[in-house]
Amino acid sequence: MLWYVLRRLAYVLPILLGVSIVCFSLLHLAPGDPLTAVMPEFASDQVIEQIKRSYGFDKPVPVQYLLWLVNVLSGDLGLSQVANRPVLDEIVPAMVNTFQLAAFGIGLSLLGGIGLGLLAGYTRRLVTDRAITTTAIIGVSVPHYWVGLVLIAILAVTLGLLPAMGKAPPSGGFGLNDIRHMILPGVTLALIPTGIIARSVRATVIDVRKQEFVQTLQANGLPPRRTFLHVIKNASPTVLAIIGIQLGHLVGGSILVETVFAWPGTGYLLNNAIAYRDIPVLQGTILVLATFFVMLNFLVDLAQPFLDPRMTRQ
Repeated sequence: MLWYVLRRLAYVLPILLGVSIVCFSLLHLAPGDPLTAVMPEFASDQVIEQIKRSYGFDKPVPVQYLLWLVNVLSGDLGLSQVANRPVLDEIVPAMVNTFQLAAFGIGLSLLGGIGLGLLAGYTRRLVTDRAITTTAIIGVSVPHYWVGLVLIAILAVTLGLLPAMGKAPPSGGFGLNDIRHMILPGVTLALIPTGIIARSVRATVIDVRKQEFVQTLQANGLPPRRTFLHVIKNASPTVLAIIGIQLGHLVGGSILVETVFAWPGTGYLLNNAIAYRDIPVLQGTILVLATFFVMLNFLVDLAQPFLDPRMTRQ
C-alpha cells in the first residue's frame, strides 16, 4: 500500500509543478503590459523602473517564477490590482461559496445519477433503460447556462417560486432561505454530472453483471438482494473515480453557471478578474482550483484500493 501511495504521489508533484508554471505564464502571455493597472498615469521613467523593481519585473523570467513560487508556497498569492486586497482574501470566501454550491450539486447528481444508472443497468434494453439513456444524453448535451436561463425565466420570473440570482444574505446559520437560493444554480450545475454518472453507472453495472462470479452466485441460488450488493461493491471503484472527476468539474467549471446566477463563487470571481484584467486574482484562482482538482483525484486514487485491494498490485 505504501508503494502505491508513493507512486501516485510521484505522479502528482510534476502535475502541480506544471500547473504552477502555466499559472505564472498567464502574467506574461496576457496581451499588454501586466503593470498597466498599477502604473500611474503619465508616470516618469524613474517611477516606472521603481514599480518594476518592486514587482520583480527587472529580473529574468526564471528568477521571477522562483520568487513567485516561494511566495505562493508561503501563502502569498499577491495583491489584487482592482480591490487592492490580498488575493487570498478574495479567493477564500469565493471558494467557500463554490464549495457550498458544489456540495449541493454533487448531492443532486449522486441521488439522480446513481439511482437512474442502477435502474437502467438492471432494465437493459427495456423501455426504462432507453428512456433513462436518452434523458442522460440530453442532459449532457444541452448547454447548462441555457438551462439556467430557462429555469430563471420559468421558475423565478414567471412563477416567482425561487430567487433568480445571488446568494442569501448572511443570517448566522444555514436555513431554508439559503437552500432556496441554491436550488436553481444547483440544479443547473448538477445537470451534466447527473447524466455522466448515470451513463457510467449503467455501463459499469452491465459489465459487472456479465462477469462469471455474478452468474455463479445467481446459479447457486443467492437472493437477488445479496447479488445486488456484490454488483455494487465491484462497481464502486469505477463509480468513485467518475464521482471524483465530476466533483472537481463542479468546483472548477462553474464559471458560466455562477455568472448566470450571480453566485459569488470562484467562477464569478474568475469572470470579474478576466473582465477587469486582474492578473494576480486570475493567477491565484486558477492555481487554487487546479490544485484542488489534482489533489481531489489523488485522494480518489488513495480511496479506490479500500474498495478494490487488487488496485495496489497494478
